[in-house]
Amino acid sequence: MIALPSRKARVESPIDTRAFDLLGLTMALVLGLHAAHLPWWLGIALALTLGWRWWQRRRHIGRVPRWLKLPLLVLLTLAVIAHYGNIFGREPGTALAIGLLVLKLLETESARDVRVGVSFACFALMAALLFDQGLIVTVTVALGLLPALATLRALEPAQAQVTLQRSLLPGLGLLAAALPLALLGFLLVPRLSSPLWGAPSPRDARTGLSDNMSPGDFTDLLIDDHPAMRVSFEGAPPPPDQRYFRAYVMWDYDGSRWKYVDIVNREPVELQASRTVGYQVSMEPTHQYVLPMLDVPLDAPANAGLRQDRVVMADKPVNDLLAYAGRSAIQYRLQPELGIGMRQRGLSLPAGFNPRTLALGQSWRQRHGTDDAAIVQAALALFHNGGFRYTLSPAPLGRDAMDDFLFDTREGFCEQYSSAFTVLMRAAGIPSRVVTGYQGGYWNTLGKYLLVRYSDAHAWSEVWLSGRGWVRVDPTGAVRPQRVSLGAAAAADGQLPWYENGWLQSLRNRWDIVNRWWGQGVIGFDALRQRGLLTPFGIRDADTATLGVLLAISCVLFIAVGLGWALLRRQVRDPLRTALRELEHKLARMGIVRRPSEGPQHYLSRAARALPGQRDELALLMKCYLELRYAHDEPPPESLHDFQRAVRDFRTARMVK
Repeated sequence: MIALPSRKARVESPIDTRAFDLLGLTMALVLGLHAAHLPWWLGIALALTLGWRWWQRRRHIGRVPRWLKLPLLVLLTLAVIAHYGNIFGREPGTALAIGLLVLKLLETESARDVRVGVSFACFALMAALLFDQGLIVTVTVALGLLPALATLRALEPAQAQVTLQRSLLPGLGLLAAALPLALLGFLLVPRLSSPLWGAPSPRDARTGLSDNMSPGDFTDLLIDDHPAMRVSFEGAPPPPDQRYFRAYVMWDYDGSRWKYVDIVNREPVELQASRTVGYQVSMEPTHQYVLPMLDVPLDAPANAGLRQDRVVMADKPVNDLLAYAGRSAIQYRLQPELGIGMRQRGLSLPAGFNPRTLALGQSWRQRHGTDDAAIVQAALALFHNGGFRYTLSPAPLGRDAMDDFLFDTREGFCEQYSSAFTVLMRAAGIPSRVVTGYQGGYWNTLGKYLLVRYSDAHAWSEVWLSGRGWVRVDPTGAVRPQRVSLGAAAAADGQLPWYENGWLQSLRNRWDIVNRWWGQGVIGFDALRQRGLLTPFGIRDADTATLGVLLAISCVLFIAVGLGWALLRRQVRDPLRTALRELEHKLARMGIVRRPSEGPQHYLSRAARALPGQRDELALLMKCYLELRYAHDEPPPESLHDFQRAVRDFRTARMVK
């Protein structure tokens, strides 16, 4: 009767310190990559747990007791539910997965635990691409696989102790070898028409401009340095003071907030253009309908409509990177004739708000009579000479916000100035409205495009003057001209040092050309572009079947080339066999010649008997050779190098007769 091994005998032996440390490093990288997506308190708690487990295993090898793991698991689940409301969705699911990954380290002691942890860590690494698919994040995710691969290699038998850098090199070679196959899959695997599992766009946290505005709403935008859109022009770009990109035109004011009303049924107002410019826009996802257009657009792009006041609205929300063309007027007369209804709308003010502001506007009308242009200049002179200050951190305003701003705080940015100016104009009897969009941008000379960031968000006013129609007036420029001529960074004036630093700003703007290429060539490679991939070869629309056939053929060719290269490499260059032959030559000089039918083990055993003074050295060489040859499909580079070095250092002594 055959005795079965006891349960105790079947228990795996604990992993060594190197494998545990590499797994901990892998989990630390995953946690660091997701830190921005986790609640700050959860990120700190998981980092402390990870560090405590590493310290605890240094003192005592063994799993953390179950009575401690189970409460931590329950606490993690309850914390995620309390913060997000559930455990489903991208953010709560990721937080729960990262927490479970860290808790997995508490029970990691066997090779099986390590393999499960590495697999889970790789999945969590890929989950980072649900939040951001930029070049830096993608490269970071790829490099994050290196410690995971090194962890798996550390589980192999007969692994020599090497430095951390050397343990990561084999994984780097594997990633490089996988690039051709990854490129093949990127080009030929059929694209889905919608994201997998209905996953939202990775950039939905940035919605850009809103269809309503209250003083203070722009603060988050003005400190957001991420790109909003990139614009290429037909010919030279317009000068900075003409780089106004119209988004929303807001008429309705309730005393605290301006609001845009999307009026679809009315025809666009009259436009007489004397100078126009054509351009192409590549717009980042905003999940809104509005398409910012330069100054006053002549028409709407495809799949969009031109609303009243020359506002352009897309037929569906911009959930992905969108490219569209436009032509706009930068010298024009917009609506030379104003109807009674629109005039009343442009003069409307809520009752019971801002009495001092209304009185100031009415006094200008009494002073200047019918000269509307003089009233406009009086308001601009007030902002320029009245002790007003441009700041991104203005004092809070009360119920009569415009009174507080004009007569008390006298500090703010574009929202406060455009709101106050528009209310003053209406109080003086001049039809006016607020326009929001973007102003300025950085001209990338190398890429030949204008980079507009969210921090370039801006608000200005339009006033209706007899014989001229709607005229743009930017009251912020009267207070801080640098905001119009030099951009948002120059206007900050020391309030955002990280943003105003000249060297960092130049580097950031120049690096954007790489982001643009990545966005257009990789992120923007959708199903439509994939179907046109074979157009240069005469195939105008490559359907799924065609792509599948090409993918299968390419994979077969790739495998054949890889197999042929591996076989040729094994035949042409076998470093382990070369090292053994070098040892055989050294032993042959002492008369110990290997027989044709003699295997390496018998040969080296015979040599050890003939050289008793080097018996231990030869026994170790024999053991290393057998492990390298038969314990691995491919001998580990580190162990192979150690064996080669030992053979070179081997010196034969006198043979026993």
